[in-house]
Amino acid sequence: MQTPHLRLEDSGETFPLTSEVTTVGRGRGVDIALDDPSVSRLHAELVRRGEHVYVSDLGLSTNGTRVNGRPVGRRVLNEGDVLSFGACRTRVGGLAADLADDTAELRRMSAPDLTRRECEVLTALCRPALQQDAFVAPATAKDIADELVVTEAAVKQHLLRLYVKFRIPEGVNRRARLANEVISAGVVRPLPADAEEAVRRAG
Repeated sequence: MQTPHLRLEDSGETFPLTSEVTTVGRGRGVDIALDDPSVSRLHAELVRRGEHVYVSDLGLSTNGTRVNGRPVGRRVLNEGDVLSFGACRTRVGGLAADLADDTAELRRMSAPDLTRRECEVLTALCRPALQQDAFVAPATAKDIADELVVTEAAVKQHLLRLYVKFRIPEGVNRRARLANEVISAGVVRPLPADAEEAVRRAG
């Protein structure tokens, strides 16, 4: 089987996806460096899980990540998908064409499609737990609203949709159960120290 790879549409340059996690951006130290002003320094990650590959926008990019023109926060990729980082277009190759059914099941089970805003809400929700060694309560809806500069009502609507996507039943500690689920699934992970510093400076 071919190695999964990204091919730049402008130049035809190919980047093999051989590592479990491949970082994409314009800054130093990323695995795939794209020299385009619309690409952020640390833009996205491509994650391999067996024969599957998914893209995860890190929430640090100004211009976002799109799959076949649709803005995404996290999405399992299929053979031939057009993956755009800002204005930089690439095409996904090297994936088995007969993985479509498996991919749909993988997406349903462990990597639900998330919008960029949903990823930002999850990151803000889990931030207290990711910044402490000991278990702490996840952020409240008000904390998330303050961080993202949106209304508390909007955050609650996002959380309701996320509970459904991650199949978190009603009951006590629903936010904590959602936070535990997304951290254990690897949807939200601590950023490298230099990336955290970049976020603080940008903020």
